[in-house]
Amino acid sequence: MVNIHYKNIYLTYKVPKLVWGNFYYKFFKRIFDLTATLITAPLWIPIIGVISLIIKTNDWNAPVIFSQFRTGKDGKRFKMYKFRTMVPNAEELKKELMHLNELAWPDFKIPNDPRITKIGYFLRKTSLDELPQLFNILIGNMTLVGPRPTSFKSETYLVWQTERLDVRPGITGLWQVQGRAEVLFDERVRMEISYIKNCSLGLDLSIILTTLKSLLSTNGV
Repeated sequence: MVNIHYKNIYLTYKVPKLVWGNFYYKFFKRIFDLTATLITAPLWIPIIGVISLIIKTNDWNAPVIFSQFRTGKDGKRFKMYKFRTMVPNAEELKKELMHLNELAWPDFKIPNDPRITKIGYFLRKTSLDELPQLFNILIGNMTLVGPRPTSFKSETYLVWQTERLDVRPGITGLWQVQGRAEVLFDERVRMEISYIKNCSLGLDLSIILTTLKSLLSTNGV
């Protein structure tokens, strides 16, 4: 059982005690990432193909995949892949819509975002827009479970927040299963640091199973 202390609340996970030294944990975590991604490839590759075709038929001139530089381990920048869920000029429109931002900077969220396409709403609701990040796992700049990579550079972080950059970013993590959009950036970082201090293969597996349960219940993560 792992108790993660966050904001005076203990998040309890009943997981196997699979905690080894730092080197062994990282080694077996990487093996697990590759094995899980490759074994499930016959399932997710056809899904990626179908979604790509749907996105393309809605706009033949726009790209299917949206790539954006994100901040990863040790503050290094890398290209993260997602399905395009917004109109092609979304970044330009963001500046015009900045006054509607509901969250504290550097987070950005507006109600009924007009930049999101019809298929984009579905992909975001089901988290299927994140599927191309499985290629990021194969490349090695992401992992299945870890802090979500931010679009802003490490220079934007306060010193205490940089601790979240000690590990590779993940497709899912503690933030996804414990609050997501309702959690402000500072609170999210505290959750992610708590995860890093308590990380183990057992905890990773518990977060993955919780994520899958949420996806299958159509709640998204």
